[in-house]
Amino acid sequence: MSEQRLVPVDDGVELCVQTFGEPADPPVVLVSGAATSMDWWPLAWCERLAAGGRYVVRFDHRDTGRSTTGPVGEPDYDGDVLTLDTARLVEALGLAPAHVVGASMGGGIAQSLALRRPELVASLVLVATSAAGGVDDDLPGPEPRVAATFTDPPPDPDWADRDAYVAWVLDAERTWAGALGVDEDDVRAGAGATFDRSHDVAAAGNHWIAVERDGGAPPLDVHDLAVPVLVVHGSDDPMFPLPHGEALAAAVTGAQLLVVEGMGHQVPPRATWDVVVPAVLAHTAT
Repeated sequence: MSEQRLVPVDDGVELCVQTFGEPADPPVVLVSGAATSMDWWPLAWCERLAAGGRYVVRFDHRDTGRSTTGPVGEPDYDGDVLTLDTARLVEALGLAPAHVVGASMGGGIAQSLALRRPELVASLVLVATSAAGGVDDDLPGPEPRVAATFTDPPPDPDWADRDAYVAWVLDAERTWAGALGVDEDDVRAGAGATFDRSHDVAAAGNHWIAVERDGGAPPLDVHDLAVPVLVVHGSDDPMFPLPHGEALAAAVTGAQLLVVEGMGHQVPPRATWDVVVPAVLAHTAT
């Protein structure tokens, strides 16, 4: 595990990066979901992939962790910029073509990256996400317990109180989890690390504003993906129910679908790693 470092990706914007494993091994870039830092990918997950012979890279999106952070509620970018950040990071680190593993919004970023900058991507692993475009919209919406978090969100924590923030994150993870539940130790560790490292943990919410903005980029169609794709989807995903993963895999020629029983809308919990990690390693072998 390397020390964290800042990498410039745009005028005045730096992303915080941490790597695991040997640089000569196939690179695997982990892309977090909306409003989450690199800590959403547990250290043990990164180390297990690295032990399998991968050079693993995780990073903080802008407005999370140690990356450049702006005022709360005032992002000066749109959702497309998060894809551009990822592209510039892959280029700056000299990783192209890299295997890209994205969860939730990170899966959307991964799809966008592969469609807009295919030379940067060796393969995709798409976790707990939905098609970024080109798939019939007649898919089930979020379950009521998740939909309520958007229409009637829980109150914010005291952003200056570490314990309150960690408890708030843990409550949210329970809402989004499946029958397997959450790894409380991993969630607490990740939330605590995010609090300790962040310039302003509240600024991560800027992502929700940014992704609603139209950056003017052409629409995407996942039927045009031309890299190997592995879709990893939980049977109990309450945000993107399983038909989303099935439709995404069906739309991409040659894509594989791994349905993880009991997993919800989350980075694969530790109980699934004996199944998911070998699948990711096999998919990213070259």
